[in-house]
Amino acid sequence: MDQTLRQLGELLLGAVPTVILLALLYILYTVIVHKPLRRVLDERHSKTEGAIEKSRADIAAAEARTSEYEQRLREARATVFRAQEARRKSALDARTAAMTAARNKAQAQVQAAKADIQNDAESARDGLQAEAQTLATEIMRRVLEPAGAGR
Repeated sequence: MDQTLRQLGELLLGAVPTVILLALLYILYTVIVHKPLRRVLDERHSKTEGAIEKSRADIAAAEARTSEYEQRLREARATVFRAQEARRKSALDARTAAMTAARNKAQAQVQAAKADIQNDAESARDGLQAEAQTLATEIMRRVLEPAGAGR
């Protein structure tokens, strides 16, 4: 067993330089490769996140401009609609005024025609009254006249 312990001791003694070299290699790897690589990766990550944030800000700005454009478009449509409505109303008012004027003119013509008809009827009545009076006088004269005197 003594010999086994001695061989084990020699093995451990022979492994010490390997352990030292391995520790030195780990330290050098950490200092030379790992830390600069971590720093570059962190920087790349921050730049990527920055680009993402910038793109989000750009998207938000584009959405704001789109919203503003849509609002102005709605306002323009409303203005056009109000203008069309005003033109339609003024055309309707003009048509109503023209119809009212035509109706008033037609009523005036009807009243004038009625008055003319009334005057003609009065004239005809007066003429008929005079004619009836003349005929009545003539009939009375002929009836009262002696028979044979007029012949």
